[in-house]
Amino acid sequence: MTSRLLMPYRSAGRAARSDVRRVARPPEVRGSTRATEILDWTDPGVTALVNRVRGRASASETLRVAHGIIAREIRPVYSVEDRRRVSTTLRLGRGSCSQRMAVLEAVARAVGIRTRVRGLLVDGVFWYPRFPRLKPLVPRQVLLAWPEFRLEGAWVPIGELFGKAGGDGFTNRGGETLFDAVARTTVGWGGTTACGALGGGCDLSAQVQVDLGHFDSRDALFTQHGQTLCFAARTVTEPVLGRWSAGA
Repeated sequence: MTSRLLMPYRSAGRAARSDVRRVARPPEVRGSTRATEILDWTDPGVTALVNRVRGRASASETLRVAHGIIAREIRPVYSVEDRRRVSTTLRLGRGSCSQRMAVLEAVARAVGIRTRVRGLLVDGVFWYPRFPRLKPLVPRQVLLAWPEFRLEGAWVPIGELFGKAGGDGFTNRGGETLFDAVARTTVGWGGTTACGALGGGCDLSAQVQVDLGHFDSRDALFTQHGQTLCFAARTVTEPVLGRWSAGA
């Protein structure tokens, strides 16, 4: 049994009621380049990172270079504060998979690339390999903000940013996070991503319980649907999980 007590009231209720995989939403969400409370790219700390990636040959290359810097310089941890400002993540030098993705979104917006997120409620079982002794405390559903970038007139999910279909998939074990995995293999949630012969972890659509659709920003997603853990649970667990290195 997984924990429903740790989840916000709205999420817990939805987990109990929902038998559908997709929630109807408007067909087109344009995204934005504006700064938000989370994507505070006007902060000097974020601006310093942005200045390191300017002048690349293409918008795609800019994002790939920024991804590499974030992967090297921001230590992956299990922080549960999804609404943490990007500037805070950079200052701390550590962040969850979601927080590191937010940093990349902020960089994109700062250089004029529109971003949006796809909201997914992912089966908590997907995270069992990372917490084998804490399975009863893993929420039944985990809310994931999956970024997309407007590049050359099309929306490109972060899992396709490097264009490396195949590989040995993603197992959600060890120190590699979803953020890191996209640099070596395509990762998707829609049932259309091909994987190499060595594994079937690239297409993770089977883990999606509810597709909430697209939102102009992760701020909008979390405002409407809350975070995975309730405030009390975040307050208690963040001091530990926020410093617990992925794979440790």
